[in-house]
Amino acid sequence: MTVAVAEISTRRRWALLMVLAANMLIDAVEVSVMIVAAPSIERDLQLGPVGAQWLISGFALGMGALLPFNGWIVQRFGRRRSYLAALLVFAAASAAAGVVDNLYFLVLTRVVKGLSAAFTAPAGLAIISTAFPVGAERDRAVSVYTLAGAGGFTTGLMVSGLLSEASWRWAVVFPAPLVLALFVAGMRLLPTDAASGKRYARTSIDLIGPVRRAAAGGGLPRSALGAAALNGSYLGLLFIVTRQLQEGLGWGPARTGLALLPASIPLVVTALHSGRMVRRVGAARLIAVGALAPPVGYAVYALREPPASYPADVLPTLLFVAAGFVLCFTALNTQAVERAADADRAVVGGVYQASVQAGAVAVLVLVSVALAVEDDSARAATVLITAVGLFGSIVGAVGVIPHRRRSNGE
Repeated sequence: MTVAVAEISTRRRWALLMVLAANMLIDAVEVSVMIVAAPSIERDLQLGPVGAQWLISGFALGMGALLPFNGWIVQRFGRRRSYLAALLVFAAASAAAGVVDNLYFLVLTRVVKGLSAAFTAPAGLAIISTAFPVGAERDRAVSVYTLAGAGGFTTGLMVSGLLSEASWRWAVVFPAPLVLALFVAGMRLLPTDAASGKRYARTSIDLIGPVRRAAAGGGLPRSALGAAALNGSYLGLLFIVTRQLQEGLGWGPARTGLALLPASIPLVVTALHSGRMVRRVGAARLIAVGALAPPVGYAVYALREPPASYPADVLPTLLFVAAGFVLCFTALNTQAVERAADADRAVVGGVYQASVQAGAVAVLVLVSVALAVEDDSARAATVLITAVGLFGSIVGAVGVIPHRRRSNGE
């Protein structure tokens, strides 16, 4: 049974939102679920750090590769059909990941799940925009959806830590039945497309035009570079810290997952208020200030590496990173699309998010190589992420120069 948008009752709209938000939560969980589980998989499959990092960056690679093109997929096949197909593929890849023993096949499942999430994550927001009327009701729905995304990373750390205590396979396979349940609910609740019953025409996609228009003034390039540096350096830090807590201090996965929460919980707590903060202070100013915090934290960690005490050597760095994300996360997203026309926002947002994932892949590869070369030390790897964080802070500082000139009437 399917329903047209005009026929959706208030109760059914909110049931639909629960499905979309739950899927967004799972997509966000997948970003972090391998961070805590990676050392266990590395030992079980006898991998090195270079192989282990692909367990994390494989998802980012798949997601980043497809994000700019999800608008074309919608036009070609329809939003409902594509969304449901992506859920099935995601569930199948999750189930397969629980039984494979080969690194290449395991990474392949991560890439496939990233490809699926590249469609479902932004498509969920688009479905909300058509299913909920403009005004307070849609604003509340978007807030719920945003909160689910912000909380997913934190949830992934906790779930991965708890499940990996039994076996890392539970950490990779647990989404399968959940996503299948969402598929069943989606079959009933997802609205039909506006062009339902019509054959979708072959269409082309223009990435260059929307990006060129949105890049006027430098907001999009600065946001893309700044977000790539922020995301890449953060995941690089977590890759280093997780290994050192579990291998150096002998911590288990559950304790490690809990130890990483101070870096992500503040963003969840402030997520619903971040838009107001951007409107009051300005995106460029928030980015310029916030981007300074993570590299300071990385430098502190580099000076005290390897950690001997969590409160003294790890926690301060996580809190610096948390401050950076609280100030920068929404501001970077806002600055990326603020000059884009309504018709261009989907493409521009996809290109921006793809750059975020590209930063994760690039930095994780470099960090893993540095760890493999030094073997028993992470000094070079921590210096590397500090340099990446400093690059992000320089990019952020450049963004406030035009604002200062305008305020002085120049």
